[in-house]
Order: sequence, then structure tokens, then C-alpha cells
Amino acid sequence: MRALRYLLRVPFLLWHILVDLPVALILMAPPWCAWRIGGTRLDHRVIRAWSAGLLRVFGFRLRRVGAPVPGATLFVANHVSWVDIVTLHSQRMMGFVAKREIAGWPLVGWLATRGETIYHERGNPESLGGVMDEMQARLRAGRSVGVFPEGRTRDGGAVGPFHARIFLAAVEAGVPVQPVALCYGKHACAQRIVAFGPKESFFANFVRLIGEPSREVEVIFLEPVAPDGPGGRRRIAELARERIVAAMDEGTRG
Repeated sequence: MRALRYLLRVPFLLWHILVDLPVALILMAPPWCAWRIGGTRLDHRVIRAWSAGLLRVFGFRLRRVGAPVPGATLFVANHVSWVDIVTLHSQRMMGFVAKREIAGWPLVGWLATRGETIYHERGNPESLGGVMDEMQARLRAGRSVGVFPEGRTRDGGAVGPFHARIFLAAVEAGVPVQPVALCYGKHACAQRIVAFGPKESFFANFVRLIGEPSREVEVIFLEPVAPDGPGGRRRIAELARERIVAAMDEGTRG
């Protein structure tokens, strides 16, 4: 069955890259990119449509619960795989904070740059300061930012602690923080499958997932956290993580 899935999906992947992507890039270029349809920029709609198409190529069936908060928002989610960015971009345009290495990944790195990604060089305090400044500037300008507060992907078995410093941007800009739970497979049964395996590269994970069975990916937009509550950024980080873990636990039990 895996061989059959490769035979069926690889041609669709090539079409999506060689045909759909050039069309998307044309629509994302001036002057068309600034056109608005239903109040949303055309280039943002194109990114959402292309991301949703890529998920379908990999056999993911998207199911959304709740809705993203309109306007400037800091979206925070559990981090499972590179698929997370594609999944969230299929729902809402947001510039993600990601490690600088992603910029060099085939296709995904290039797309991430086009998707207004803010790159961070791990272990570099100056880089983190620049990231925080850019996040605040975007949020104050009415744009949204997406982050994975765990700081890295894990094996998919648990949600790690959230780093509180990244939430300072929302506090300083006075925008809400909306937690988002990402659940792969029915009742989140495929978190470990979608996650990177031990020493598995991006390319190896990408190729492996093309051959995986079709499965549901659930995107759960949870109650936002106000930026001006008691406890500051640390309490916001705790609340966001609690809500994501609770949503995932409920999905697992379901």
C-alpha cells in the first residue's frame, strides 16, 4: 500500500510544485497581491489555498474547531513537525518564528521565507532580541505572528514547557494570545508518526510522510488569553499550554 500511495501522490506533489506554485507566485506578486477579497489580501488567500492543497497531497483531511481571532494576534501552538506551519497557514496568514536552518530546507525553506517567516539563530542573544523587536513591530502594525513556545519539535509524545519570554511581544503590543492545539490522526493517535524520528532529517521525514496512510489533522483554536491579565508573560505561557494540553487530552479520550 505504501508503494501505491507513492505512485498516486508523487505526481500530485509535482503538479502542486511545478504548476500550482508558479500560479500562486504570480498572484502573490504586485499588483495583484494587494487586492482584497472579502477584506483579506489576495496573497494571504493564495498562501492559505496552496497550504491546504499541500496537506491534501499528503493525505491529510483537515478539520477545524473554533476560529482564529481576527486582527493582530499572537498564535501559539504545540510543535510536532514541519507540517505544523503548513497546517496553520491553511487557516490564517501569520509570520512564523522559526529556526534559521529552515531557510535552507528544500522548497519548505523557500516557501517559509515567502510566508514572512521571522528567522531566529538559536543560542544567539542578539538574534533573539531582533526577533522580539520584529514580532512587536508586526503586532503593532496589525499583523499576526505564529510561534511554537516549546522552542523545538519533540517525539510527539508530550507537549514540552513553554518559554515565557516569547510572550513578551504580545504583552508589549497589547494583543491577545490564542492557543492552538494540533492533533494528527483520530484522537491524536498519529503525533509520533508525524513527528521527526530519531536523527531523521527534514527530507527523510518529508518522503516518509508522502507514503503514510491518509489521516485527519484537527486544528483547535482555543479561547484567547488577554495580554493584560495578572501574572504577566509567565502566566500567559502557563494558561496557553494548559489549554492546549487540555484540548489534546480531551481529543485523545474522545
